[in-house]
Amino acid sequence: MNHIAHAVVAATADGIRAFGVSRYLARILLGAVIATSAAHAESPPFDSFAVPSGSAPHDVAPAPDGRVWYTAQAQGAVGRLDPQSGKIERVPLGSGSAPHGVIVGPDHAAWVTDGGLNAIVRIDPASLAVTRFPLPRDRQNANLNTAVVDKRGHLWFTGQSGIYGELVPATGNMRVFDAPRGPGAYGICVTPDGSVYFASLAGSYLGRIDPASGKAQVIDPPTRDQGARRVWSDSKGRVWISEWNAGKVGMFDPATHQWREWLLPGSNPHVYAIFVDDKDIVWLSEWSANALVRFDPRTERFDTFALPRQHANVRQMMGRPGEVWLSESGTDHLLRYRSGAADTHSK
Repeated sequence: MNHIAHAVVAATADGIRAFGVSRYLARILLGAVIATSAAHAESPPFDSFAVPSGSAPHDVAPAPDGRVWYTAQAQGAVGRLDPQSGKIERVPLGSGSAPHGVIVGPDHAAWVTDGGLNAIVRIDPASLAVTRFPLPRDRQNANLNTAVVDKRGHLWFTGQSGIYGELVPATGNMRVFDAPRGPGAYGICVTPDGSVYFASLAGSYLGRIDPASGKAQVIDPPTRDQGARRVWSDSKGRVWISEWNAGKVGMFDPATHQWREWLLPGSNPHVYAIFVDDKDIVWLSEWSANALVRFDPRTERFDTFALPRQHANVRQMMGRPGEVWLSESGTDHLLRYRSGAADTHSK
């Protein structure tokens, strides 16, 4: 790439001299060309990590030790990637497994919502031993989706068949509740004050769970049938949702009980994953454009970053300071985006 840049500079210098431009102006023009060429010579903004073929990685979760967990949904397994070495450890979860979500708990273990096993699964970070917490027998085929841990250490989870529930890891006790409006419970999050919210894709609402009674309050976004899919909280306790059907990002402020929504750029956007980083920047995966989208609530500006492979099908994202991690379920890759480079590579 550097030799191309030098060739462009040389050709531009010849052109400048041919037109008799002053040496002072020539230096300014040459500097602009060099800067532009250098920008084009920069390496791509994404780091790619291939996972075993046929994994169909659904969710991804960076761990405090620097490694990254992911669910290999199509293979009934969980993987753990070491980004430094590229080494992957694979943990089979058993016959019939179809893991959907994975998070890292306060015990540093991987906690998995496994739709095939109809169970919450824990993978020990040291021994990789697998422990199952099955749902009650009267709650079969819950289509388990996503989990989160609240401030008490209780794990809350959703199931698209129309349930959500609570697991107390210390005792193994579990409660399961019927979600309002039937099927659709999908993403789930905890706010800084400990409140638990979930999004319903089929029900098109945001739900707030009362941890004592287990009942859920329905909070409707302004756009009807928007398809609330994933949900994340920022540091102020505002709750952000990805609106799959509407192509919007929505924000509910519990302090004012007010909503705001923003339509993503592009033609017919479909917003799947959402993640809010430590600087309260909102990150989204947009399927129609096959892109990662950055939204800054302070400026209300969108920046779009094309993904390196077509049909990436990024279903979930998480991160840690300076990094956003994406799971390309359609290409058997995990992606790392170094979020400090966002301004450099924005389009």
